[in-house]
Amino acid sequence: MTGKMSIIVVEADRDRGMQIAEGLQQAGEFDVQVISELTHLAQEIAARQPDIVLIDIANPSRDTLEELALASGPMDRPVAMFVDRSEAGLSDAAIEAGVSAYVVDGLHPARVKPVLDAAIARFRMFQRMRVELAETKRALEERKLIDRAKGMIMKARGVEEEEAYAILRKAAMDQGKRVADVASALVTAAGLLS
Repeated sequence: MTGKMSIIVVEADRDRGMQIAEGLQQAGEFDVQVISELTHLAQEIAARQPDIVLIDIANPSRDTLEELALASGPMDRPVAMFVDRSEAGLSDAAIEAGVSAYVVDGLHPARVKPVLDAAIARFRMFQRMRVELAETKRALEERKLIDRAKGMIMKARGVEEEEAYAILRKAAMDQGKRVADVASALVTAAGLLS
């Protein structure tokens, strides 16, 4: 998020939303847009592709909070939510819905920038964790495929595990493919033949 950061302010009261936008523009170099109509929030946010979404809501219910959070695309960008008061469990629900920052006691201009910075940092940390988790899952699935393919080669050729892997690796090098791709093709072909 380099250059001028784009922020969407979600505020049902258009005048209050404009005040928040003015406060943000005074706090830094931001391109701020206000959305006060909540009926098509997800489409509006998707069309504008902001760097961050700031939601200001007086007294959220669990359903409203989750709906706003999910519509804001918390997996795509940081979402900071400012509420005037919060009932038990609402902050947990917001975090579970993907909100990066959940601030009770309303939106105060002096703390908007630090909260946005914290929301961005937290979002980036979770993004890295999601990427690492996805890579780990992919590697585990590939390892399972390779092990199945090695077992098939061991059974078909009567060789040990090391030799079965060497056969897989050689086939991958000969075809200019990854070992996991050759293993997947072998497992798929064996499934079709059985």
